[in-house]
Amino acid sequence: MLNFIIRRLLSLVPVLFVVSIVVFLLVHITPGDPASVMLGPEASPQEVAELQDQLGLNRPIVEQYVTWVGNIFKGDLGNSVFMKQPVLTAFLEHLGPTLSLAILAQLFAIFIAIPLGVLSAKFRGTVLDQSFMIVALVGISVPSFLLGLFLILLFGVELRWFPVAGYKTLASGFGQHLRYLVMPAIALGSMQAALIARMTRSSMLDVLSSNYIKTARSKGVKEIVITLKHSLRNAFVPILTIIGQTFGTLIAGAAVVETVFNIPGIGQLIINSVERRDFEVIQGSVLLIAVSYVTVNLIIDLLYGVVDPRLRVGKK
Repeated sequence: MLNFIIRRLLSLVPVLFVVSIVVFLLVHITPGDPASVMLGPEASPQEVAELQDQLGLNRPIVEQYVTWVGNIFKGDLGNSVFMKQPVLTAFLEHLGPTLSLAILAQLFAIFIAIPLGVLSAKFRGTVLDQSFMIVALVGISVPSFLLGLFLILLFGVELRWFPVAGYKTLASGFGQHLRYLVMPAIALGSMQAALIARMTRSSMLDVLSSNYIKTARSKGVKEIVITLKHSLRNAFVPILTIIGQTFGTLIAGAAVVETVFNIPGIGQLIINSVERRDFEVIQGSVLLIAVSYVTVNLIIDLLYGVVDPRLRVGKK
């Protein structure tokens, strides 16, 4: 197992190297001079030149990249020109709301999707199955921002059950923290719930048609045991894969929902930085999101052996 972990960690090196190049170039190949955009049209040429020199923008692009990567290995992602603080500090300050939103959205997706997928597979071809799949199709089709607006109109404006926007930290109380995140979590997690439900149904159908399931039924094993112990457990590896992928997507794709509900998370940080061309914040934030996505997938790979012992490294 240790060798497997080491190999997986080493395999991440070229991935992160390519990601760092793409992130670096995306910022630097955009039209316009970042220093001029940051300082605004009122800035003098001398002020622009001083900022260019401060940020190293007047050096060759290869040298800029090498310097940036070297600083990353030292734990230095640069400094925000507008917020007057290190990029890592700004990222961590905005990480809490995004992480809370992503976890709650993922829990919503899992607890809704897996039971629906299992029931849909058990009652394949029935009205119940068709109804669940229609709901899943709607969940995939409706954009998160549009669903968020519908939820605000119904539960925020009409019924007044939840606040329409804003964010409360855990220090304000768990109940208050949850009230501000329920609607954005549903809006963000609905598409992921639909994907997980469809994967659960598909994987369950493959297992339910297996010979050992037919043998268990012929031996008189209870249907609930067949469904949960024999079927769902053996069907869980592809479900776990899609759960890991959707969680990474939740963290990376929360920007729109955070904007709709005015949540001060990573998405808002990146959007504001793009508008101000605060390129060091953009580079650092996108790189850290990519690292988190890769880390989640690594954890999922390691969990395969826990879910299915046959997949453990070294097992024949």
